[in-house]
Amino acid sequence: MRLPRTAHTSRPWRIHEITGDFRVEDVWALPTPGGPDDLARLVRQFTRQGAGHPVPSRAGRALFAIRWKLGALLGWDAPADGLRSRVPTLRDRLPADLREGERGPDVPSLPFTSVYQTHDEWAAETANKTMHGVMHIGWVPDGNGGHRGQMAVLVKPNGLLGAAYMLTIKPFRHLGVYPALIRSIGAEWQRSAAPAPD
Repeated sequence: MRLPRTAHTSRPWRIHEITGDFRVEDVWALPTPGGPDDLARLVRQFTRQGAGHPVPSRAGRALFAIRWKLGALLGWDAPADGLRSRVPTLRDRLPADLREGERGPDVPSLPFTSVYQTHDEWAAETANKTMHGVMHIGWVPDGNGGHRGQMAVLVKPNGLLGAAYMLTIKPFRHLGVYPALIRSIGAEWQRSAAPAPD
């Protein structure tokens, strides 16, 4: 379920300390019911899916494949346009306690590098010629005595190209990519919580 931006901006996340020049693009509730200490499990699940792809649906994989092909064709994803080249990593902005804490795992199947992980937050970043982006996953009370994941996407477009790119891909993100990703996360969460057969 898509949430208003305030579902992210109203929380006292540490990510706010380092992303003042980014805008909140999307916020989604994740179908991952759990206890107060389950963020680490969700992060392990999300990054472990790198053995294949975090979006198992055929349509979701097709959209990602089109994006990578288009990026290769137009030269959007060259190393010179990425982290530590075109833009510095957000790890350079971290306060000392976060820099010295757990960094968290990278996402092998997607070009995301972990920035930090705490008890209730994990942030990973990516950059290319069009934008510098952050995927933030927080662990929040669900209003019914439990907890669940919440994913926010923050972006800093790179000039007019980046602004046009973000506007162009918006319907694909909302109608295809994110719903497929969220269904995948929820299905894997349920599978991993199911008791093993006798």
